[in-house]
Amino acid sequence: MQGLNPQQQAAVRHYDTPLLVLAGAGSGKTRVIVEKIVHLIEDRDLPPRGIWAVTFTNKAAREMGERIGQRLPSERRRGLNISTFHTLGLNLIRRETRTLGLRPGFTVLDAEDSLNLIKSLLQLNEQAAGLLEPKEAQGRISQWKNDLATPQTAAEAAGDDPVEAACASLYADYSRQLAACNALDFDDLIKRPVELLRDDPEARERWQRRVRYLLVDEYQDTNASQYELVRLLVGPVGRLTAVGDDHQSIYAWRGARPENLQHLKRDFPRLETIKLEQNYRSVATVLDAANQLIAHDPTTQPKNLWSAVGAGESHRVLVCDTAEDEAERIATDILHRHFKDGSAYRYFAILFRGNHQARLIEQQLRKLSIPYVLTGGQSFFERAEVKDAMAYLRLLANPSDDAALLRIINTPRRGIGPTTLERLGEIARDRDMHLAAAARSVAAEQRIDPRVRHQLDQFLDWLEATRQRMASEPAVDAMRRLLEEIDYFGYLREQESSARAAERRWENLQDWLEWTERIAEDAETGKSLSLAELVQKMSLLGILEQKTRDQNDDAVRLLTLHAAKGLEFPHVYLTGMEEDLLPHQDCQEDDRLAEERRLCFVGITRAQRSLTFTLTRRRRRYGQWRDITPSRFLEEIEPQLLRWEGIGVKKSEEETRATAQEAMATIRAMLGSR
Repeated sequence: MQGLNPQQQAAVRHYDTPLLVLAGAGSGKTRVIVEKIVHLIEDRDLPPRGIWAVTFTNKAAREMGERIGQRLPSERRRGLNISTFHTLGLNLIRRETRTLGLRPGFTVLDAEDSLNLIKSLLQLNEQAAGLLEPKEAQGRISQWKNDLATPQTAAEAAGDDPVEAACASLYADYSRQLAACNALDFDDLIKRPVELLRDDPEARERWQRRVRYLLVDEYQDTNASQYELVRLLVGPVGRLTAVGDDHQSIYAWRGARPENLQHLKRDFPRLETIKLEQNYRSVATVLDAANQLIAHDPTTQPKNLWSAVGAGESHRVLVCDTAEDEAERIATDILHRHFKDGSAYRYFAILFRGNHQARLIEQQLRKLSIPYVLTGGQSFFERAEVKDAMAYLRLLANPSDDAALLRIINTPRRGIGPTTLERLGEIARDRDMHLAAAARSVAAEQRIDPRVRHQLDQFLDWLEATRQRMASEPAVDAMRRLLEEIDYFGYLREQESSARAAERRWENLQDWLEWTERIAEDAETGKSLSLAELVQKMSLLGILEQKTRDQNDDAVRLLTLHAAKGLEFPHVYLTGMEEDLLPHQDCQEDDRLAEERRLCFVGITRAQRSLTFTLTRRRRRYGQWRDITPSRFLEEIEPQLLRWEGIGVKKSEEETRATAQEAMATIRAMLGSR
């Protein structure tokens, strides 16, 4: 435990009772979790297979695993379970498939497939379709699942509200359809294990014996079902370390419940709490501003971050005339500091409340040839060509996967039109069967045109032959042959306006095939995964992963405050520090205002060395110019920590031009000296 401060050491050694670690921003919480796992294995002699560590992202789980790999040899950590909540849920479901009433080879739907299923169900229910938007209905069903509400309880709670009643009815149809297709959605990966452990004493005891010690990161981000899963896994003994920071609870909009930190004391009376307040990331002035801001939040437990990194300077507040001026000022400031101070572009981050703020900033960065990465663009797994290939694999693994069938039945075109699919859907619903089975039924012979039925039979025969071939050759080789057989590249050429665009999409598929080959092996046993296991693993990774550029790329980072959590940068620009932007105009009530303040706190604590706030005097909204009021959060920071620039004087074009000219002069001098 060399190098740990006294509070960190206490958190690592604590064992006999449940523990809550309130870990302030930059306080080394990941190191504490890693050292505690090492302590449990080396000093407490717990078998690694009995230790489970859970976090929210694959990236965090990988980092944790890599750090433990640096501390323990492979034979000492074999069997250790480090995963996201949803991977934990998937592993539990795999072990309890029959207990849960599922068939082997079940499918995990991603958000798009779930939405498509909801859309198809709404087409069959005109009354519900008139009241519900598919995306909103999907969100409401997800919320019910996260709150562990069944279709029946949702219907009872709806009462006389027609919209809620229609959505509850849709929830029931959706659940029945998932069961018929032997499928789960993302929320089921938590909900179904919770229901099993809650209702089946034997399963609960079995899993409590398996989970000898549980460590949970980012506990403030847990929702109701995740909290209940933790409680059921650790049982009354409570061999648990929960690590979190209520000051960084910013995900209530997606179901997170920061009050879960308080509920721990209710459910585990012997709970002890340790605070980590020493920050290893930021200079003192950054932490002073953060402490002063968060002191105005009465909903969180008090912590006082401090640092030995250095004193730091006061924070600039750039007052600009318009959003265009704000973007120009930020871009020229970064260019100036890049060449004058030698700061790499990757040291700079521009944070904003909403993605719409990025457009003008991007324009100015491009204008000055400043490289940048905008986080939140299209994920690799969301590309149509990748989703098509995944749909083929899913259907080969699970013939009853209707969502996959609907996606690829005409990709490429096979002359099977919407009327045929609608009739197949009616047959499947009336006879409680999946679409492929409906296509082979006697009813299909009676209700579907013989020529189209011939096309269907050919397609299904080909799928079955491919499925049998996959039993004797690697899935990746079979997928390469499949893509050639359907001439998917020819399909891309038809779809795209240029040959180069089609080639790029084909290259994406080659990347996907290489990635598939890498993950097609079980990490623990070294054996090849079955097709069903491979598809389950790929589906989960596709849902959780966001393809980002290499963090070593020398580019300015543009990202929302929500996306910035967990990251750190030497220089941070926190933009749009204005009323109705931060805090957002829709978040003026007390509880939502508190989360907006925590969001600002997260933005401030991303900065290591310098922090710059920006705002405008006027901003165009809905086509109208509006005078702007500075954010109330700036008023909550003591004046001596802020250095206002441009206040009372409109920033001139000459001022901006002078900054840019100085930067360009520096560039020329550097080039001339080579």
